[in-house]
Amino acid sequence: MIFKIAFRSIFRNTRRSLMTISTVTVGTVAALVFGSYVVYILLGLQTGTVRGGGHLTVYRKGYFLYGAGNPAAYGIEGYDALLKLIREDPVIAPRLAVATPVQAIAGIAGNFANDTSKPFFGTGFVPSDRDQMRQWDVYKFGTPKEGLGLSDADLSRGVIGIGLGRILGFCEVLKIQDCPPPPVIQRQGSARPPAKAPEFLADLAQRDRPKGAAASGNAEPRIDLLAATVGGAPNIVTLSIAKTAAQGIKEVDDSYVGMNLKLAQQLLYGRGVPKVTGIVLQLHRTEDTGFVRQRLVFLFGEDHLDLEVRDFEELNPYFVQVTAFMSSILLFIAVIIGIVVLFTVTNTVGMSVAERTAEIGTTRAMGLRRRGIRWQFLAEGWLLGLIGTTAGVLLAAAIVFTVNHSGLMWLPPGQAQPTPLRMDLFTRKALVVATWLGLMAVATVSAYWPANRAAKLPIVDALRHV
Repeated sequence: MIFKIAFRSIFRNTRRSLMTISTVTVGTVAALVFGSYVVYILLGLQTGTVRGGGHLTVYRKGYFLYGAGNPAAYGIEGYDALLKLIREDPVIAPRLAVATPVQAIAGIAGNFANDTSKPFFGTGFVPSDRDQMRQWDVYKFGTPKEGLGLSDADLSRGVIGIGLGRILGFCEVLKIQDCPPPPVIQRQGSARPPAKAPEFLADLAQRDRPKGAAASGNAEPRIDLLAATVGGAPNIVTLSIAKTAAQGIKEVDDSYVGMNLKLAQQLLYGRGVPKVTGIVLQLHRTEDTGFVRQRLVFLFGEDHLDLEVRDFEELNPYFVQVTAFMSSILLFIAVIIGIVVLFTVTNTVGMSVAERTAEIGTTRAMGLRRRGIRWQFLAEGWLLGLIGTTAGVLLAAAIVFTVNHSGLMWLPPGQAQPTPLRMDLFTRKALVVATWLGLMAVATVSAYWPANRAAKLPIVDALRHV
């Protein structure tokens, strides 16, 4: 009976009630649409991060804090046995998608034919493993990234960042877009012929050039990579550029070189014992990251291995910062929407109490207790919230469905290529339920103060009210 009376009461003044319901509806739509947009951004950022660097990385202890200055000093020796330990563990294996070694390296990349050079930082990887990692698409973001076009057996080919290709003068041969010719710089003194590689560097490159990397029949541009070996001696290898790969961040794009793991080991360790910087683990589900990390720590402690494990959030503080920033914006908007709904429903129920004072006195005189009056107006606030939030959920679902099928494209943060613009609402049940229940609770609580005032009205004063 309470809800029946409350439903009839809220439509005594239809215009005012519809305005209140509309406010709740718009607030629900705003929260759900922006929330689904934020969720899509964060899941997309997580997808790009996991595709490039996995969920977990195993390092030798100390590398995370100090190893960037001297990666060779923190190399993991005998990494094949470590890979076997991880891949064959009965707890980790069902959750593991890819486990692959990587080698970090830094040095100078030069194109002597164009008289240009640039400090670079690179990564040595197993091409087939890296291509498999790029297919990770748990959240169904569409077509996975294409492969790098490299082969495990061909050590001579690699990829570079678009910016590095532009700097080294490969705009035309690599068909780099938005790459105008550099301005002509007048040199002081007499003109000099194009620079050639110093003889000792050319000899090093020829000596260490992998088999099958001869010049004949290979039209791909080449660069020479110079780095210091573990012993401090200079070493140089030649890399054929298979393609450019946009990195999404200009500083990274201007310095990145990706190559076969064995070529990176050859450049860094020479003819010594090859090591790796780390073992990258990509899991089937992100939710298993913490569990697998604990298992790895247990295994390393059990075997007394001098290793540490870092997850993708520690290795990518940018991801954590963006997550915190977007979450704070969503929370701020939710608070603003809640305040608007609070005052709107309070005002509506308060005006209803003022208009029905005589009615309240009559019902109280007939024996209705104060608790009954209070519950009646609380039910009106609850019904306003229920109708408004339900309509908001349906309208938000229609908007999200329309956007997801509109074919709009955009460039997410940290990504190098445009992707379809979508919103993730239909799989985020927690977001929908939290918004629906939250705003409905705000609407109910908003009615408490006018309902409590109505319940405390003296019967005689209420009956005399005109």
